[in-house]
Amino acid sequence: MVLINQPLLFPLNKYFCKMSHVPQKRFSPFREHIHEIIFEADTPSGKAFDVALLIAILGSIAVVMLESIQSLAVEYNRLFQILEWGFTIFFTIEYILRLYCVYKPMKYATSFFGIIDLLAILPAYINFFIPGSHYLLSIRSLRLLRIFRIFKLGKFMKEGAIITNALKQSLPKLTVFVVFVLLMVIVVGSVMYVIEGDIEDSKFTSIPESIYWAIVTITTVGYGDISPTTPLGQFLASILMILGYAVIAVPTGIVSSELMANKSEESFESTQACRYCSKEGHDEDAEYCKYCGEILNEEEDEYIEEED
Repeated sequence: MVLINQPLLFPLNKYFCKMSHVPQKRFSPFREHIHEIIFEADTPSGKAFDVALLIAILGSIAVVMLESIQSLAVEYNRLFQILEWGFTIFFTIEYILRLYCVYKPMKYATSFFGIIDLLAILPAYINFFIPGSHYLLSIRSLRLLRIFRIFKLGKFMKEGAIITNALKQSLPKLTVFVVFVLLMVIVVGSVMYVIEGDIEDSKFTSIPESIYWAIVTITTVGYGDISPTTPLGQFLASILMILGYAVIAVPTGIVSSELMANKSEESFESTQACRYCSKEGHDEDAEYCKYCGEILNEEEDEYIEEED
């Protein structure tokens, strides 16, 4: 057996580790600069673009809301159309530029913000085929979620990540609880149909109707459109109402326990977005993406022009 000195292997390991992070292709400085402006808020130009984008989003939402008022829609119809299409063209160009300045456009297009950006412009074009669908442009309000990244509200982003992780870890327990509740309302609804179904003028006309009543009752909503009239039915309804408080308390306790377990030390994240996988949430001193392993910051004097 041949023994290899470990100190001799260390430089080679370091070399191959660096080689494994060398990107297959790199854009020109112009394209890199566009990415810096659109995807990052650490630079003055990037932050100015993001603030302007937020103002445009708020303006477009205001136009959609005001246009839904009939009196204003009649009087300022032409103005609303001009503003609406102005915002739509602006967001369309922005979406195309976002795809243009990342290494993997489909990766961004299928990400959360990529889908939101696409949905923010689709209703305006769908309106040509389905009149009235442009009111769905209010979905642009979801793009305001970027405000936490733009203004470096790291604490809010950290707490949001804790809540998300807690919900993911609570999913198996919540699934079991929801299945149990569904089985219970099916049984209670069926029993209530047997009790109230034969009563004259009863609103429990079928098992699905009775299950609907059970769901409304156990969730403590209580619309009042359906209610039992027999003593036995009212007794069963009273038990179901009391059980309704457990429906609220149990999932709250499950998620709360996971939230306490997910409390971790505070970490500071930058607004850097990976050019390869479009993921965010990297540490301020990070050099490589923690999701795909590619390098985050490119040197301007070292680039390879993209081949046509």
